[in-house]
Amino acid sequence: MADKLKKCLVTYNYGSDEIKKMEELGYEIIVKKEHKLTYDTEFEDVEVLVCYDPFESLDILKMKRLKWIQLSSIGIDQLPKDKVIENNIIVTNNRGGYSIPMGEWVVLSILQIYKKQMDMLKNRLDKTWKMDTSLLEFYGKTVGFVGTGSIAMEAAKRLQGFGVRVVGMNTKGKEVDYFDSCYKREAIDEMLAISDIVVIAIPETKETYHLLNKERFLIMKDNAAIVNIARGSIIDEDALIEELQKGRFIGAALDVFKEEPLPKESLLWDIERVLITPHNSWVSEKRNTRRFETVYDNLKRYSKGENLSNVVNVKRGY
Repeated sequence: MADKLKKCLVTYNYGSDEIKKMEELGYEIIVKKEHKLTYDTEFEDVEVLVCYDPFESLDILKMKRLKWIQLSSIGIDQLPKDKVIENNIIVTNNRGGYSIPMGEWVVLSILQIYKKQMDMLKNRLDKTWKMDTSLLEFYGKTVGFVGTGSIAMEAAKRLQGFGVRVVGMNTKGKEVDYFDSCYKREAIDEMLAISDIVVIAIPETKETYHLLNKERFLIMKDNAAIVNIARGSIIDEDALIEELQKGRFIGAALDVFKEEPLPKESLLWDIERVLITPHNSWVSEKRNTRRFETVYDNLKRYSKGENLSNVVNVKRGY
């Protein structure tokens, strides 16, 4: 008698060929749209959930055989952590899946600020020919990364050709490829003080909430630039607005916010040197291919009883 197929609920349709590849690994694949997905009796013996965020409507506690959740995201802030921990559910993420486009976005954002491309675009739309002699040179500057994970590494790799110094902060100050030096978490203020550009690329946890606050903004250089590709909660947004309104910082490139979509009444819209993008830095034409590769590799590992890649420490938050 053949072994019973493991049931896997997938909330994104990767395509018929890809679904077939999953099935060939020994899974019964159930594909459902994630939006407003609710529990159904056919989920009762689902062992694997491949998804982004069905958790607001889908009660995973009813899925009594659920053992593993594979997220399509890097962050896990959407996860019902208490339920996951209570039921010893393994969680894996898509670490590395979006790192290349996000690394490119960091470099783009820095150059947009230093070369005043927002002003240039405004002149273009106004059909105004106006030379700007206040553009800045990137060469010789120090870029400080708050967080040195895969996204920061891809950005740091791409910064090598610009003649900049790349420094980073991580929990223990461990050395990381493409970084000239790294600081311990306790030495974040020291790093911020020397950085011309501060890039936020750290996971959202209780410890990182408002990690960049008014006190730390005051430590930073008056002419520093800020790039946030992590989560909006890591910056004290009100404090940032206050400093920008005072004329501090040459610019900020923000892809994430404390409230998304960013409300029209947000004062950030009114500050001309703030580049605002709609949580878009992760997007590229290769995102679905890379996402499927991660899912497929882990499904193969799981079917063989091997260790999964990108396992998340849910208690720690990353």
